[in-house]
Amino acid sequence: MKKITTYENKKILVLGLAKSGVSAARLLQELGALVTVNDFKQFDQNPDAQDLLSLGIRVVTGGHPIELLDEDFSMVVKNPGIPYTNTLVQKALEKGLPVLTEVELAYQVAECPIIGITGTNGKTTTTTMIGLLLNADRESGRARLAGNIGFPASQVAQESDASDELVMELSSFQLMGIDTFKPEIAVITNLYEAHLDYHGTREDYVQAKWNLQMNMTASEYLILNWAQEELRQLSEGTKATIVPFSIEEKVPGAYFSNGSLYFKEDYIMEASELGVPGSHNIENALAAIAVAKLKGVSSEAIRETLKNFTGVPHRTQYVGELHGRRFFNDSKATNILATEKALSGFENKQLILLAGGLDRGNDFDELVPFLTGLKGIVLFGETKDKLYQAAVQAGITKIVLTENVETAVKEAYDFSEKNDTILLSPACASWDQYPNFEIRGEKFMQAFQLLKQKEK
Repeated sequence: MKKITTYENKKILVLGLAKSGVSAARLLQELGALVTVNDFKQFDQNPDAQDLLSLGIRVVTGGHPIELLDEDFSMVVKNPGIPYTNTLVQKALEKGLPVLTEVELAYQVAECPIIGITGTNGKTTTTTMIGLLLNADRESGRARLAGNIGFPASQVAQESDASDELVMELSSFQLMGIDTFKPEIAVITNLYEAHLDYHGTREDYVQAKWNLQMNMTASEYLILNWAQEELRQLSEGTKATIVPFSIEEKVPGAYFSNGSLYFKEDYIMEASELGVPGSHNIENALAAIAVAKLKGVSSEAIRETLKNFTGVPHRTQYVGELHGRRFFNDSKATNILATEKALSGFENKQLILLAGGLDRGNDFDELVPFLTGLKGIVLFGETKDKLYQAAVQAGITKIVLTENVETAVKEAYDFSEKNDTILLSPACASWDQYPNFEIRGEKFMQAFQLLKQKEK
């Protein structure tokens, strides 16, 4: 990593821990800063704070005392999950202190190029595809995944050298806290309404995503989903060189035409060869192909890599087959749009959907057209009654209400037949029954394995 002197002997407050906060605190200490960490969790229940204290880092836990800012801090590095409505954050901004996220630190110390990926849906799959593609033809260094995908960017940046590349998934929360951050290549997969509880308005959410390109110039590339009018309009306000991708029309970038994927007239592969189903994964693949071709990866390597890509855990992930029934785990589908995209990848008449979860007060009328023609649906969680009404509207004849994901697997299998697909794509958050979507997905996969053992 670059040995910068920017933070030597500067007092810096790291607000909030988790992986990114711990990484930021360690990096800042390495760079000679006088670091104070503040985390809401009590010290005796906070192993991260205990570890940092053992390294000589000052730790304040059990709340966010506003009087901390009476000290002469020169900067705040904020955990992305802490909202800007937090009293301490607001006070810092009033005092004129920079409030950054650790991805900005990662950029400042990174010796290697950064490829930044954001968007409402498809970020993780696209990021993973890009990482695999950039490693497929590689002779030196490696593409390293970082950021919102689960590997703190500031940690990965420290471990990288000039021969590597950082393939960084970036959330809107992270992008609100950048200053000089500038990727060599940026990707915006799509923009839909999301996280309004954090951002307040759709306009603020879109602006946070658009921050990804704010420091880019004509020597950097911005890959945009050209099927979205909003992104086409936004593209008029960037200095970056635009590379479009589209599933709807031929564009001077990556595109889908007559069942095939292309990049600037060069045939890449058949869409049917992709290892993951769905039009949304065609879009993800096109974005990844654009990055790979800009970086000089061969079409043959791209084709082989994407043929063998079976998905990211909990994102239309192929789990296995039992007596001719295929099982897919799409637990990450925590909203209606994500489930609509998942359903588009399957033949409805042989598809059984497992759905349900946290009730956020919305109905499911907009899901009805996508449910039409399903062989069956198994519903669970707080929203099962609302989803039942949507299923009735869609004309589904086989509707089963059950307790949870685990029981839903057995219920679906019992009325399934050979060549059917059983898909978990809940259209809801998991928090009514499970701590997160990952655990919900793990429960689905465990239930499949138990069923497989019993049905031997």
